[in-house]
Parts: sequence; structure tokens; C-alpha cells
Amino acid sequence: MTDEKPGNGYMSLLPVSNATRKIIFFILALLCLTTWISPPVALLMGILVAQLTGHPYIRHNKRATSLLLKISVVGLGFGMNIHSALRAGTDGMLFTIVSIFGTLILGIFLAKILGVEKKTGYLISSGTAICGGSAIAAISPILNADERQISVSLGIVFILNSIALILFPLIGHALNLSPVQFGLWSAIAIHDTSSVVGAASRFGPEALEVATTVKLVRALWIIPLAIATTILFKNRNAKISIPYFIGLFIIAMLLNTYIPIIHSIAPSIVLVAKAGLTLTLFLIGAGLSGKVLANVGAKPFVLGIILWIVISLVALWGVLVYSS
Repeated sequence: MTDEKPGNGYMSLLPVSNATRKIIFFILALLCLTTWISPPVALLMGILVAQLTGHPYIRHNKRATSLLLKISVVGLGFGMNIHSALRAGTDGMLFTIVSIFGTLILGIFLAKILGVEKKTGYLISSGTAICGGSAIAAISPILNADERQISVSLGIVFILNSIALILFPLIGHALNLSPVQFGLWSAIAIHDTSSVVGAASRFGPEALEVATTVKLVRALWIIPLAIATTILFKNRNAKISIPYFIGLFIIAMLLNTYIPIIHSIAPSIVLVAKAGLTLTLFLIGAGLSGKVLANVGAKPFVLGIILWIVISLVALWGVLVYSS
């Protein structure tokens, strides 16, 4: 028997009242703010909530995760040194350029072969190439994509992110990747910033610094991609969304590098930021309802999986060769 609350867009497997649903949700959310819950566990908890009881605030989930992720990423900047970050960003630049263009070209080509609708294929390719949900959110208005095209693309990205967050650290340890290698690999091969940071945090502070910096540099490619999309789809009236929080992240690194007084409070800020990231992953998991999963469809999902596997293997090969 299922419990459905009209208008909230979810169906849950357990017949619980809305009050009980909210209590369960808040207890688990508060647990995510402690050191007891790791990012992968938080994501799994969220997925279980989505399937068993349903997200009581699903309508606000997208805005909440977006804001919380940005705040958390800026907070992580207070634990990083600008000089190390610049070296990481420079080292990852070639990988970034090659992987972005390669993924977009392969994605458009595969979408035609698989018979995936043009806009959906382009959104999936953009999300895989750059930064997952953020890229899809920025590109979809330019394409005039409808709600189903957007939800399918986001659903695929979030599902694969969930798998990557758990799988990548296991592979990294099995292959004895160094923190730098793993940070670079995860920044290239995992779609969304939240999952990149969550996976890299399992490899220590050095991996986290490399992964976060390279991923945010990668996210800046939203701007040229948006301009190119405007030209390709001939939509000159479209507004381009610029990821301004990346500037705040850079300011945080500068403050931590050059202002001595910041050093005393930086660890506390980073601790809060990591808790915020864990909560973000819980909310992302809680948004993966049965309805989202059902909307994905076989062909778009196959496209997303192929792109993800290709970019993961090529990036891993590139990282191993580059560092050898």
C-alpha cells in the first residue's frame, strides 16, 4: 500500500502520516550535520527516504540543494591555499578542455544513433561534459527545453552521481591512486560538484583540494557552452547564467592564504561546510523519487551510461599516463 499526498509529486511505499514523514526527514537531516554520517551514507539515506516515506518538501528541494551546495563549496575554500589550487587548476586544464569537447561531440553523435530526442541528448551531454545539474539548469532555458526533457536529464545525472559517489573511492583505493590522481580523476569523470567533493573527501584534504579546484574551473565552461548553444539553437534572447559563487570560492582561498587571522577560524568553517555538503547529498538523494526514476526512459539512460563510462575510463587512463 502506498501513501500519496496530492500535489507533492511523490508516492511513498510506507503508509505514514505527513507529520511522521516530516519528523523522520528532520531527524535524518540533523544526523547528516554530525560527524557520524559520511557523504555516501547521507546520499543512500536520502534515496531510502525518497522511496519509503517520500520527501515532505519536494517542491523546495531543488532550490535548497542549489543554495546549500554553493554555500558549502565557498566554505571549503577557507581550507585551501590559492597557490596549490592554481597548480591543480593548471594541471587539470588540458584534461578539462579535451574531455569537455570530446564528451559533447560523442554525446551528440550517440544521441542520433540511439534515437534520443535532440534537446534531451544535448542536455545529458552538457551535464556529463561540465558539471551535471548546474550545466543542465543553465542550458535548458536556452534550448527552450520542456519539463520532461529537463527532469529526464537531471534524473540520469543524479542517478549516475549516486553510483559514482560510492563506486569511485572503492576503485581509487583498489588501483592505489594517489590523492592528486584521484582528485583529478573524480573532477573530470563525476558529473556534479556535490558528488565530486563527496568522493574526493574520502581520499583526504589533498584530493579534496585538487578535485574542488579543477571541478570549479570546469564549471566556468558553462559560459562558453551557453554562448555556443545560443548560436547553435538560434535563441538570441536567452539569458546566460554565470556561476558567481565560484568568485566567492576564490575569495575564500585568498583570505585563507594571505590573512593570518583567518587561519584560526578556517578549520571550523571547513567543518561546517563539510556538514553542509553531507546534508546537500542527503537532499539530492531524497529528491530521487520513484517518479523521477520512472521518467528517465531506456534510451536516454543508455546514452548517459555510455558517456559516463567512456569519460571515466579515458580520464582514468589520462591521469595514470600523465602522472607516470
